[in-house]
Amino acid sequence: MNELSKLLQENLNIEFISATLSNSKKKDDVQKVKVRPVLKKEVLYFQFESFRNNQAFHENVEEKKACEILLKYMENMRQMQMETQRAAYTILVSKKGKVTIKSKMKKGEKKQINMSHDRKKKYVLEEGVPVPFLQDLGVMTQDGKIVHAKFDKFRQINRFLEFIEDILPELDKGRELTILDFGCGKSYLTFAMYYYLHELKEYDIRIIGLDLKKDVIRHCNELSEKYGYEKLRFLEGDIADYTGVNKVDMVVTLHACDTATDYALAKAVGWDAKVILSVPCCQHELNRQIKNEILEPILKYGLLKERMAALITDGLRAQYLERAGYEAQILEFIDMEHTPKNILIRAVKKRHAKEDNNIEASIKRCEAALRVSPTLGRLLDGFATESANSEKDHPEKEDKEGV
Repeated sequence: MNELSKLLQENLNIEFISATLSNSKKKDDVQKVKVRPVLKKEVLYFQFESFRNNQAFHENVEEKKACEILLKYMENMRQMQMETQRAAYTILVSKKGKVTIKSKMKKGEKKQINMSHDRKKKYVLEEGVPVPFLQDLGVMTQDGKIVHAKFDKFRQINRFLEFIEDILPELDKGRELTILDFGCGKSYLTFAMYYYLHELKEYDIRIIGLDLKKDVIRHCNELSEKYGYEKLRFLEGDIADYTGVNKVDMVVTLHACDTATDYALAKAVGWDAKVILSVPCCQHELNRQIKNEILEPILKYGLLKERMAALITDGLRAQYLERAGYEAQILEFIDMEHTPKNILIRAVKKRHAKEDNNIEASIKRCEAALRVSPTLGRLLDGFATESANSEKDHPEKEDKEGV
């Protein structure tokens, strides 16, 4: 380790950028260590972030002790990647303890790095602040630390709350708001939504979570009562058949499989919901329907056909919502690295549904070219027909609105 010790002594200074130690020799010991420089009151420290038993531990070490601690960690590691302003290093340790150091010198301008102590990402729900439902759902420890194995879930929850934060100006804070969550499952995001809107932002809200799993619904209701969330309730039921409310302000549908998403979106439009947030799940309908001679050389590959069908499904869903008077966006929910279900459709009602020949014509051309007939399009066409018939039966209503 003498060669490694010399390398560290030469580079643990103001030009150090980062290091990652990995490939642990022992399964029950520290599995990974990340090191970065931090400045505290103009004094250089090195922050060690070690991962063990699904937990992360942090320690700030003075410059003169950092080399000693790194060497100690490397006794249990087989690899280290280290970057400085001048070079990138790969350190490998064989089973017999032989150390191999590979280096690659850098060219060009020096990299600017942020050495502030509080560099970590700002989350809507902050690390270190205990949140009861996150503790009971296994995402957070009793002292507010994030369980390492659940950090992706923590990021997903915060990303979802960022989408809600963006649409707060669309929600009326002067009255009770009704929010419906279709396919709530274990309800990580449902609890997060209630906690954020009611506890942190002080909105008067009523949230109804709907799912088919009886045991999950029972458990979620028990947690809701435990936290004193009086207006958060979970019901057993199917998306398509739910008729428990007449007016809804926001509809959330997360990972509802295949056409269940379409029924949830159609329900939202029927209720004239102000906001819709939808993360579709597995989508098979258009994969069975789609046909196009020009695209045939590509569609013959099953994987590509499946992905194209899913993207076309969500694109048409957004267009159907635009036609219904919504401003629709398709956004990245969470990085593909963490989940393949990474598309979120966000729609905000901006106007009454009206005939738009341009959008209608473009939808029809797309459907005809691909020989598809998506469920959401058919459901909303049915709503439009019912609405038109209603206006014919009650012409005086139209006259009053026009005054």
